[in-house]
Amino acid sequence: MIKRFNNMFSNDIGIDLGTANTLVFMCGQGIIINEPSVVAVNQKTGRIVAVGKEAKQMVGRTPAHIAAIRPMVDGVISDFEVTEEMLSYFIRKAQETGARKMVRPRILVGVPSGITNVERRAVRDAGINAGAKEVMIIEEPMAAAIGIHLPIKDPVGNMIVDIGGGTTDIAVISLGGIVQAKNLKIAGDKFNEDIISYVRDEFKILLGQKTAEDVKIAIGSACKQDVVMEASIRGRDLVTGLPREVAITDKDIREALSGSLNVLVNSVKEVLEMTPPEIVSDIMHRGIVMVGGGSMISGLQSVLEQEIGIPVYIADDPLTAVVRGTGIVLEDMDMYKEVLIDNEDELPPR
Repeated sequence: MIKRFNNMFSNDIGIDLGTANTLVFMCGQGIIINEPSVVAVNQKTGRIVAVGKEAKQMVGRTPAHIAAIRPMVDGVISDFEVTEEMLSYFIRKAQETGARKMVRPRILVGVPSGITNVERRAVRDAGINAGAKEVMIIEEPMAAAIGIHLPIKDPVGNMIVDIGGGTTDIAVISLGGIVQAKNLKIAGDKFNEDIISYVRDEFKILLGQKTAEDVKIAIGSACKQDVVMEASIRGRDLVTGLPREVAITDKDIREALSGSLNVLVNSVKEVLEMTPPEIVSDIMHRGIVMVGGGSMISGLQSVLEQEIGIPVYIADDPLTAVVRGTGIVLEDMDMYKEVLIDNEDELPPR
């Protein structure tokens, strides 16, 4: 009880540093921040104008001298300095939100499976420069599995499909380790691009990223629905250059997403093909669990079940699975220490 009590009042912070959103978990308080991974920068002065929700509202609406930047691309850092500023903002906001004054916190960051040593070092350095005392790293599919309480330390196979904003992680987990994994650049952002390309080709209208995301959430589906869904979209007519509005249906969205969803399904099959037969037997019995925002596309669960022949489940609150997992690890570090990526062992010398 004493160890648990101390952990609840520690300075530890869990961060799901996602391409689309960043979530922050504070020990003893739960998830305290859930904001877009967007930073608005004044390019004349180099100063940060806004971070998170406020910055996302500026996407596509900024004057020439202000850039709304997403510093995370495909789950990894593409702009180190802006990521550092973003982390500083979130750590500072966590300190202000917390019920107690924090010194330099330890942070546990979720990263996609299979990222390089250099990319991991970039995450660590950004965290340290942003004010963390120590930066620990965990692979996102492992954190998600812990967050939804899969028995990852037992000698049974668990399969998880984490469809995020920039990447999809497909992983088979057993005995506290990842047996097989595959990381795809097909996820929420790619789905948005598919919709933009389809509307441009079929309707000769240019959409913005936000409009594509809104229509994906509103009527996006992976298989035919009982009721036809329709939404109005507004964009720039590529012929006249003037604003134009058209109606688009769920069938159009399915056609737009079909190529990417086929790659996703085939990748799940590939991971299963490389998995030892005893673990495949476990997965057939236990099913596949989907997490992440992309798992909420209507009908995707059914499509996977039909194509693979294994039960597929969507986790409760799939958007927060990874950050909840970081919180569980932080609150019992002794039990979960082996699931962390070694701090310096795998990194090249400076």
